Amino acid sequence: MTTPTILEDETLYTDAKSPDQAFSRLAAIIKLLRGPEGCPWDKKQTISSMAPQLLEETYEVIDGVKEEDLANTREELGDVYLVTTMMAQILSEDGLSSHTEILNEVCNKLIRRHPHVFSGATAENPEEVLKLWNDVKENVEGKKKPTSILSSVKRSLPPLERAYKLQKKASKVGFDWTNSHDVWKKIQEEFDELVEAYEEHDKDHAEEELGDFLFSVINICRFLDIDPALALHRANQKFCSRFTYVEDKMKEAGYQLSKEYMAAMDRFWNDAKTEGL
Repeated sequence: MTTPTILEDETLYTDAKSPDQAFSRLAAIIKLLRGPEGCPWDKKQTISSMAPQLLEETYEVIDGVKEEDLANTREELGDVYLVTTMMAQILSEDGLSSHTEILNEVCNKLIRRHPHVFSGATAENPEEVLKLWNDVKENVEGKKKPTSILSSVKRSLPPLERAYKLQKKASKVGFDWTNSHDVWKKIQEEFDELVEAYEEHDKDHAEEELGDFLFSVINICRFLDIDPALALHRANQKFCSRFTYVEDKMKEAGYQLSKEYMAAMDRFWNDAKTEGL
């Protein structure tokens, strides 16, 4: 009996009827994409090359949620499944893990860390749930208590997100500004120091002061209850929309994108703002 080719395997082209069948279909497709008859791009990927894509797809899910766009949220969640399944496939090929091991590990962890659901313990509110969760981590799983309350904030996080989480952790034990007015004053202070460093033509000092300024801006984000990463992501998207508008209008007008036509680009940029982009 010969093994069917990709085109002959009808299960790849048929919608699944249950979650387990759907995951099996996705895993089979990704395995084939990574296989001898697969896609050159997919076969080239590594855990390291996929990690930034996981972050990007996660932000796109958040975009869909914030915009209350169900269709886009569903599509982007699918992309997150794709990236994580691809990463698991790569680990499997390297003999380091498997889909089954990864999924069993998270299932066992969920059962272990929810004794109030699976083992007869009690937890009446979210605070008690978190206490149980941490007790299991320390006393059942043997995870050591962190030496600092900041230890749980991973160094691998993007700097913006890490700064936000570090501040939130410190705030929980009272190490925080008492009011937003003081934070605004701190932002102005750090800005003045940044300008001073710039005027000294001291790049190293300017880098340090710029970091302090950005850290202070993230502080005001907390006081406004705004995630700075999401705010910056939104600003990036807005910039892209407006700049694309400028590109289109410059092309229609027969202008090149260059400093020579900066006045025209600026005019079209303002038009994009007027259009609500």
